[in-house]
Amino acid sequence: MKKMLNVALPKGRLGEKVYDMFEKAGFECPSIKEESRKLIFENEAAGVRYFWVKPSDVAIYVERGAADIGVAGKDILLEYAPDVYELFDLDIGKCRMAVAAPRDFRDNPQKTLKVATKFSNIAQSYYSSKGRDIDIIHLNGSIEIAPILGLSDVIVDIVETGTTLKENNLEVFETIVPISARLIANKSSFMFKSEQIEKIVNSMKNM
Repeated sequence: MKKMLNVALPKGRLGEKVYDMFEKAGFECPSIKEESRKLIFENEAAGVRYFWVKPSDVAIYVERGAADIGVAGKDILLEYAPDVYELFDLDIGKCRMAVAAPRDFRDNPQKTLKVATKFSNIAQSYYSSKGRDIDIIHLNGSIEIAPILGLSDVIVDIVETGTTLKENNLEVFETIVPISARLIANKSSFMFKSEQIEKIVNSMKNM
């Protein structure tokens, strides 16, 4: 009996792209493409069990061992610093973490900078490295509105095309770090199921 490898996939477009990569690597599970409300899909012959979870939860499932491997954005890994192995960059889901502000914004180093973001840890470590004094305003959505309403001076957020920023008269002032999807593994799974995991990694790298 083959040990099943539990794989956490991020729900949405990115997850579909990721599943296609697993399928091409020889770890297909046809039932995942059927219209259904199921969340768990398995293919015993290939030794894989997939499940869909919220993108920001993938790292939690992997860290705590409910999933052996999973795919998470570099933004999540930097923000929450889960205790997992980052195996490799899948080179998809590319965007960047950036500082944006109204076009006429000029930073005054004499004043504490008000930063609105849902990535508080990334923002904190970025500005700490610059020795800049900041006040973080943690928001969970519609970050772009914060500087328009005077809640913050700048925002730290993920920028893909920059269209939403332009529509709100904001622009990118600095890029903090490029972001893309990473394959991650639970540390003990990596020891006990290393053969299966290495096989997936090598197949994906050779695509």
